[in-house]
Amino acid sequence: MTTSFNLELRKGMTVIGKWRQRRYRVEKLLGEGANGKVYLVERDRSWYAMKVGMDTVDLQSEINVLKSLAAQRRSGKDAFLFDVDDLQLPGGKEYPFYIMRYVRGVTLPNYLSQHGMEWFPLLGLHLLNKLAELHAAGWVFGDLKAENVMALDYGRIELIDFGGVTAAGKSVRQFTEIYDRGYWNMGSRSADGGYDLFSFGVLCIQLHEPKRLMQLTKERLPQNRSADDLLDLASGSPGLQPYVSWLERAFRGGFPDAAAAAEAWRLLLHRRERSRPAAVPLWVKGLFAGSLLLLAGAIYWLFAGGL
Repeated sequence: MTTSFNLELRKGMTVIGKWRQRRYRVEKLLGEGANGKVYLVERDRSWYAMKVGMDTVDLQSEINVLKSLAAQRRSGKDAFLFDVDDLQLPGGKEYPFYIMRYVRGVTLPNYLSQHGMEWFPLLGLHLLNKLAELHAAGWVFGDLKAENVMALDYGRIELIDFGGVTAAGKSVRQFTEIYDRGYWNMGSRSADGGYDLFSFGVLCIQLHEPKRLMQLTKERLPQNRSADDLLDLASGSPGLQPYVSWLERAFRGGFPDAAAAAEAWRLLLHRRERSRPAAVPLWVKGLFAGSLLLLAGAIYWLFAGGL
């Protein structure tokens, strides 16, 4: 999505917060959206992502989301948000910004291209768990798409660009048409768990059948689009055939929430693995490794909290 936000921060430029006087060195532009730009910045030999916005009120909603998620994790450490301030440029123009953690990863299509489509089941499970965590905090991601999901080592997932995150029950703030259930005549643009699950289902098809999905959007008249079209694509895709029943529930609002959807996905993977030969897929090894990382983190915070 393009933006009329014409702020440009050059590589090597130092940004100083007006109120807290913290200094950040700009490295490069990471991306831009409807309400601002995101830069990679460095401070004290650590890398961060800096979101610079056009409007303080608009940016504050994203800040509230990050604070809410940090509080929900109860880690005693804000893992999402590091700084909030204004930057002042020559001429007196001010822009609000916040500093968040920098996620070192690649987009889902790139990860699957590098490591193989056999990682898709694990990536899907981790993404559903992320959505369930967000929904439990009272938020809906809204603009769920391939560009806003980063894959890390062992198939771990992180969501980025919280510009579309919306409080449950409100109208979705930002969306991308092809992932939008309203675009497919399958529901409203009200922020609820089912909205994100519908987008997740479209994302699954986009990862497996990008050309056929794009062709479908060109052929169908707006009034004729439906979930049946998407399910036909999934049924004709070898990689998605095992997930058609799950996708149908997601497209038709058949899950009570993302947690239930994640559990259904996990059970589906478990049944599939029981029917496989004895060889262990790479993503199963990744799931085991990821579990060890989560266990190590839990032990760390347990002892850290007791100090």
